[in-house]
Amino acid sequence: MAAPPRHTTLTFAAWKIAAVSSALIVGTVAIGVAQEGRGAPGVEVLEVRPNFYMIAGAGANVGAQVGPNGVMVVNAGTAEGADAIVAAIARMTKPDQPIRYIVDTSADLDVVGGNAKVSKAGRNITSFAVRSAPNLANAFADIDLARVISHETVLTRMSAPAAGSKTSAFPTEIWPAETWNDKRRALYFNNEGVEIIHQPNAHTDSDSIVFFRKSDVIVAGNIIDTDHFPMIDLARGGSVKGEIDALNRVIELAIPPGPFVGLPNGSNATDPQQGGTDIIAGHGRIFRQIDAVNYRDMIVVIRDIVQDMIGRKMTLEQVKAADPAKAYKTEYGTTAGPQSTDVFVETVYKSLTGAKAAAN
Repeated sequence: MAAPPRHTTLTFAAWKIAAVSSALIVGTVAIGVAQEGRGAPGVEVLEVRPNFYMIAGAGANVGAQVGPNGVMVVNAGTAEGADAIVAAIARMTKPDQPIRYIVDTSADLDVVGGNAKVSKAGRNITSFAVRSAPNLANAFADIDLARVISHETVLTRMSAPAAGSKTSAFPTEIWPAETWNDKRRALYFNNEGVEIIHQPNAHTDSDSIVFFRKSDVIVAGNIIDTDHFPMIDLARGGSVKGEIDALNRVIELAIPPGPFVGLPNGSNATDPQQGGTDIIAGHGRIFRQIDAVNYRDMIVVIRDIVQDMIGRKMTLEQVKAADPAKAYKTEYGTTAGPQSTDVFVETVYKSLTGAKAAAN
């Protein structure tokens, strides 16, 4: 069995401090925002940084960077949850801080479903000129919206005809309006550099991670689900190798918290550690670097076990029966649905053997 990728080794004490610190961060910054209204789920807002928030409960986790230029939203959640997202953002901003950008980290419906409503609630960065000329307002109504941006592969996936149809399963109003086709797109917004980094063939072929340099926050999208094994969609270009590569990139960008230093004022090991990158997963809690390392290593271990079984000519059913993910089922396993343990093991097996996946 191949060894997991090498990484910085922490002592058990340091790992425990990091885990406690992570839990404290998630638990103490929660700002409950219950939204009312038909079809609007309740959402929870977490203040990750003084200028950065995570909105949970309306599809994929949403990141919101707030500043003098307005708001950059990463992921728009589901169509059903869009009103709740817009209301939550309105509560945390001033009237002169409109939503300016929406970044889609994949073509998943829980990421892009709310694009239209969230975009219409905002204003394009150039909208001042349009609104100062009322005679042009109607002519430019379609572009006087927050800009939805993504990697080209997201638009390709969303615009492709659905299986057995000549039209896309995604309405055109939620398609991204601006795309790029390089490995990286860089923006400067709200006085900080923002990098949108494409991660090919990870959860799908359309994934990107978004790194806010000054805030020290990474929005990883559905590459990470802290409650389940990752859902690697082979039919949409995902692969185990690409998923591990994407997690390695997240780990490479992230910085662990500073070392704990005992202070004479009574501070102890349960106090939050200074600094450290916060990683917003597609679903679940906020990760720190050590959490991303453990998540990556879990996938690597299961991959290596399955690869060894394949080398011994075991069939898929024999691999499933051997339960290669047993050690991680308590934390990530479920018995039903697209992210069940069986589905994940089968995905790993098919990814390693090159088995064809049924197209969506």
